Amino acid sequence: MAKQSAIQKNKNRERKVAADAPKRARLKAIADDKSLPMEERFNARLKLSEMPRNGAKTRIRNRCEITGRPRAFYRKFRISRIAMRDLGSAGQIPGLVKSSW
Repeated sequence: MAKQSAIQKNKNRERKVAADAPKRARLKAIADDKSLPMEERFNARLKLSEMPRNGAKTRIRNRCEITGRPRAFYRKFRISRIAMRDLGSAGQIPGLVKSSW
């Protein structure tokens, strides 16, 4: 089990990203628009850099839904390899069987 503080920190980041997404998208569109004057684009970049870093989508870490483990994460199932193995062995994931030879 991962530290509860790390899991909570990631959840707070997810909420912050959801709240800041429209403003970030608007500022990025202005900054990337070549038809606008250079000064206006520069001001948009400055406002974007003044926003909190935890509002950026890249700051979110993929974590296992069951254990909170940040590594060996399967995106399709949203769980870690260890949780996948436990659930697969218990027959909880349809079509998944533990290999043996």
